[in-house]
This record gives sequence, C-alpha cells and structure tokens, in this order.
Amino acid sequence: MSVRLAVFHRYSKDLLPPILAGLISVIVNYGSTFILIFQAAQMAGLSPELTASWVWSISIGVGITGILLSWYTREPIITAWSTPAAAFLITALATIPYAEAIGAYLLSALAFVILGVTGYFEKLIRLIPVSIASGLLAGILLQFGITAFTNTIIDPLLTLSLFLIYLVIKRFSARYAIVSVLVFGFIFLIFQTRIDFAGLELKLASPILTAPDFSINSTLSIAVPLFLITLTGQYMPGLLVLKNDGFKTNAKPILIVTGLGSFIMAPFGAHAFNLAAITAAICTGKESHEDPSKRWIAGIAAGIFYILVGIFGVTLAAIFTAFPITFISTLAGLALLGTITGSLTNAMSDGENREAALITFLASAANITLLGIGGAFWGLILGLIAYCVLNGKFKRFVSDNFIKTVND
Repeated sequence: MSVRLAVFHRYSKDLLPPILAGLISVIVNYGSTFILIFQAAQMAGLSPELTASWVWSISIGVGITGILLSWYTREPIITAWSTPAAAFLITALATIPYAEAIGAYLLSALAFVILGVTGYFEKLIRLIPVSIASGLLAGILLQFGITAFTNTIIDPLLTLSLFLIYLVIKRFSARYAIVSVLVFGFIFLIFQTRIDFAGLELKLASPILTAPDFSINSTLSIAVPLFLITLTGQYMPGLLVLKNDGFKTNAKPILIVTGLGSFIMAPFGAHAFNLAAITAAICTGKESHEDPSKRWIAGIAAGIFYILVGIFGVTLAAIFTAFPITFISTLAGLALLGTITGSLTNAMSDGENREAALITFLASAANITLLGIGGAFWGLILGLIAYCVLNGKFKRFVSDNFIKTVND
C-alpha cells in the first residue's frame, strides 16, 4: 500500500500542476476573449449553426496543433485563436461576404506556412535585442496585472479574497498558488450563486463546410491585415514568452503546423490559430512545474481541453463564459505576475539599453492602435527607433540564449 501511495504521490506531483495550468489557460482564454468570436459572428450575420461550426473548427484546430507541437518539441507550446484578429473581424465581417472571408482566411494561413518554410521569421526576430524584447513582453502583460487589482473597485470581496489566498499559498508552495486560487474562487462563486450550470445541455457540434470565394477587396481588407495582426500580436510575443522561461523554441514547425491547421480548418469557419501569448505564459513558468522539462504536459492538457470544448461546441464554451469577468481577469493577472517580474528584470538589467527598453515597455503598455495594427507592433517599432537613436546605430545582435530560442 505504501509503495502504491508513493507512486501515486510522485505521478500526481508531476502531472497535476501542469494539467491544471493547461486547464487554467483554457478557462482564461474562453472566459476573457471568446466573446469576440460571438460578436464577430453576429456582425457577419451568421446562423447559430455556422457560429457553432466556427467554435468547433477553432477549438479542435487549436487543440490538435497544441498537442502535436508540445509532443514533438517537449516544450509547452500553447496554441490559441488570434484574439486581436477576432477583434478586427468584428468590424471587417460587417462589409465582406462570408464566403470571401473564408477565402481570405485561406490566403492568410498559406502566408504563414510560406513564412515558416522560408525561415524569414527567425531572421527578423534575431534583429531584436533581448532588453527590447523583454520590455515588449512586459508591456503586453502589464494591463493584465493591473486589472487583477483594479477589480477590487468592482468586486472587492472576491478580488481581495483571491489575492490573499494567492499570497498565503505562494508563501509555502508556489506550484499550487494559482491552482488554489482557481479552486477557492470556484467554490466561492458557487456559494454566492453567481454561476449557474442548471440550464446547460451538452450537444455535439456539427462542422459546416463553406466554399471559399476570392476577391481583391477581401484580400486587402481581411487577408493582409489578418496576417499582420496575427504575426505581430500573437507569434512574436508568443515566442518571447517561451524565450523568457528559457525554452529553445524553433519557430519553423510552429508556423508551419499552425499555418497548415488554419488552412485546413478555414472552410469550417476558423479565422486563424497561432502561438498563444498571454495564456501561454500561464503554462511556461514555474507555476506550471518547477522542472521545465515537465511543463510540456501543460501543452498536451490544454490541447485536450480545447478538443473537448470543440466537440460540444458553443454549449461547453458557455461554461467558461459563465464565470464572472472579474474572476477570470483576476485569475489571469495573478497567474502572470511571475512572467511580468522576469520580463521587467531582463528589460532593466542591460544598463546600456535600459531607456530604450523602458520606452518599449511603456509604448507597448499604452496599447497604441494605428492602421488597424495593435500595440505590440507599435511598441516594438518605437522601442527599436529609440534603441537606434540612443545607441547611434542598430546593432545586429541578440544574446546567445535568444538566438538559440529561434534558430533552425
């Protein structure tokens, strides 16, 4: 009996934290950004059946690509739908026929496959200094950390309770801090009757194939912006998250696999899935597992949870959207504190480039949106301009660790 208990304890110690990290990342993704897909579907005038097909295709595609990449690389490769692209589609789909939008999705996905095969993305990333990259990541994540505390204005009892639970558990076991916050928050909300699953009914989703149509208008209005927004808003910060936690990730297979996956799922409604950024940080740090070599399990777990949601479509997605937004955003903010700390430390540790890194951090945190492109891109551009001017020239260098992160 004692031998069995020892074996159970060992496996639970290795498996439970990364599995729960994967679950938390899925909950945060559906609970905080999934509403954008419903809004975009509504603006496009899609039927409930086509909306369910969109949910099916994006969830199944994200799940399968995440599992394949995590298994192949033995790293926590968390894939997700393109959140900034979903926000962009809320307005774009209002004026573009749905069949033409599907055609634009296919073109954008094909462009990512080509980008992965050619290796140009790695060459671009290598030009970015470590301090600038870290400042960019910290700026992107800052708002999530701030929201965890501004929620005290909206829901002080819930937010402060979650914060205190986080501190107490973190004092004794960093590994189980976020897990404890999740469990406590769920029980707390149940007792307050603020979530109700009584009306939920599990129904299998049915994918619907839509024949694509192509036009110059949809290519320029959807395909090109979708490609740029996803590249700068998802892939770039997603790689920085992995690099920040010490993973030597090769970008090529990620671009190729997610690009091919998006291409296959586009006719069923999937706009784009890619390397996750914010939710990935929940699975790549110490909160997932103290041993980095065990964190890839979180990628497998997240993929399985995504597939389960996809199978049951909109119905199961409604479970995640049933949680109050204050709970979801506070959970995300607390889960990202470690990543924000590490990013700021890396950004400020290089004395020569400290001011340029600070400018990158502040510009990214400001979330400037120009020409339909979000804050991550403009924060990076302004940071690189500051770096060039303050240093007199653009030094084509990056630390050995960062080069190894994205090399072939």
